[in-house]
Amino acid sequence: MSKATASPARSIAAHGILILYTIIALFPVLIVIVNSFKSRQAIFREPLMPPTASTFDLIGYVTVMKQGDFLLYFQNSFVVTVVSLFFVLLFGAMAAFALSEYRFRGNTLMGLYLALGIMIPIRLATVAILQLMVASGLVNTLTALVLVYTAQGLPLAIFILSEFMKGVSDDLKNAGRIDGLSEYTIFFRLVLPLVRPAMATVAVFTMIPIWNDLWFPLILAPSESTKTVTLGAQLFLGQYVTNWNAVLAALSLAILPVLILYIAFSRQLIRGITSGAVK
Repeated sequence: MSKATASPARSIAAHGILILYTIIALFPVLIVIVNSFKSRQAIFREPLMPPTASTFDLIGYVTVMKQGDFLLYFQNSFVVTVVSLFFVLLFGAMAAFALSEYRFRGNTLMGLYLALGIMIPIRLATVAILQLMVASGLVNTLTALVLVYTAQGLPLAIFILSEFMKGVSDDLKNAGRIDGLSEYTIFFRLVLPLVRPAMATVAVFTMIPIWNDLWFPLILAPSESTKTVTLGAQLFLGQYVTNWNAVLAALSLAILPVLILYIAFSRQLIRGITSGAVK
């Protein structure tokens, strides 16, 4: 078989595998969204069928809006996610720039130490974190969640961004220094614009675990005023009776911000992933 014949065959096979994987990955999400627009009986009777004129029902969304302050929960999740992302990107980029640009004793050890945060789950330190937050008076505050999520996201951010910043031209940075630019100006005006795809990749990979997290909101901020949208969805899960219409509606609403973020940064995300593949 010639290369010209093999190449289209490989391309078709690769695209077929990717399409199959996409269907498998999106199938649960589609099932959740489709069933959120159906009556309770239709959810159990025909879970894989789209809503029809007889099964279409918005009772789940009505219940979500009436029972519990879901707008407040969305606001809390939005604030925690945005503020945590800001600190992760800012501090992660600054640390990555320092590790990639400056050579000092312990540079490699510092990078390995930060990389341990990727390999060791932060949940192993839940008890110590809770004790620290209690001693600091930060329990049932959004600040506690922001601090934890910032610490959680920094290792991966530093690891990814440092590899991209090593690829930024030294001639460009040295030219800036010759022109009298400060290190902060070089960092913010020259380096950061060149690593925007990597920043978008870090933002997406950091945002999704924060938005979907149930563990730390349940432990550190379970009060009504600090509940996140994921924790708020637990209102409709009962030991004996579960309001599946409301649960599916709440989960469908929780999916929207992730989809919007992906659509907004999809081009930068793909560029960041493909660029990182050759590093």
